[in-house]
Amino acid sequence: MSRKGKVLVAMSGGIDSTVTALMLHNEGYEVVGITMKTWDYASSGTSSKETGCCNLDSFNDARAAAVQNGFPHFILDIREEFGDFVIDNFVEEYLAGRTPNPCVMCNTHIKWRALLKRANALGCDFIATGHYANIQQHENGRFYISKGLDELKDQSYVLWGLQQDLLSRTILPLGKYHKTAIRQMAHDYGYPELAKKSESYEICFVPDNDYRGFLKHRVKGLEEEVNGGWFVDKNGLKLGQHKGYPFYTIGQRKGLDIALGRPVYVTAIEPATNTVVLGDEEDLQQTEMTVTKLNWLKYNGIEDGREAFTKIRYKDKGALSNLYNDGGNIRVRFYDNVKSIAPGQSAVFYEGDDVIGGGIIQRGTVPAFNAAVFNS
Repeated sequence: MSRKGKVLVAMSGGIDSTVTALMLHNEGYEVVGITMKTWDYASSGTSSKETGCCNLDSFNDARAAAVQNGFPHFILDIREEFGDFVIDNFVEEYLAGRTPNPCVMCNTHIKWRALLKRANALGCDFIATGHYANIQQHENGRFYISKGLDELKDQSYVLWGLQQDLLSRTILPLGKYHKTAIRQMAHDYGYPELAKKSESYEICFVPDNDYRGFLKHRVKGLEEEVNGGWFVDKNGLKLGQHKGYPFYTIGQRKGLDIALGRPVYVTAIEPATNTVVLGDEEDLQQTEMTVTKLNWLKYNGIEDGREAFTKIRYKDKGALSNLYNDGGNIRVRFYDNVKSIAPGQSAVFYEGDDVIGGGIIQRGTVPAFNAAVFNS
């Protein structure tokens, strides 16, 4: 029995998760490695080569590292539960005119729960992953996420949905390191090839980054059903036809295939009428939004007017705002305009480096287009 306890480490076969497992192993934890198969590429309809965390090479790399260092390794097949929730949610959100974040959904509802369930079955005290973030415990007893040391790699944004029972059992060793240090550790542990291994930033079930193609393959007849809807301006005037509202996102400028003599952006999506509203860049600027499906971390809720930096997308730097309770939701008022608030994306509230909580953006304040003009 290890003096530090037994830990189940999620191993994708990449550098971050492998170094996480080896680091904990060297620190005296009893390590058990586990690789989760979340997706079958043959089901995606893509012709791309398997990449990322769900291909055979990654499984073999993870198992080899475990065997070479003398700790057990298992493969956990969660394709059914992953597909039922994450992929169905992904499709449903686009069909509702929103822009989902499947990594947040997977972490929140699937990956950590699957890890904890298997950890309990194997008698593990902890679970660990290779995310660049930290877990702290407040004097009030609550566990919360804080930003990783490496600002360029920080992943606190995608972990806002983890609940207290999960956070209390989770170890995130990489949060205190820069990526350069992790690459050096891979060399020091005898795995220099890991430091050169390319990293995947695609959605795991859309390896070619073509979410439109994925939707067409997943929803039979979708392309025919939505093709030929109208681009309109904010006054409801028709500007030209588009290829279907699910294939556009808020803030999109490229790939619209419409020439209006000036740059235009998607400012709103209206599924009920299969219309996509186009406007100028200034039309994307907003100062208020509503956030739903909340999860509180550092505090068990907030008082009205709480000041926080709010991030509205993964690479967003965050903007100063005030938070107000609004019938079970949160109304966010920004001090200055923010650009391209996209319903379906996550809003994460920070106090310094600490995550107060987060939720799903329900709506911003871009007004609906003038339907009376459109229908005339």
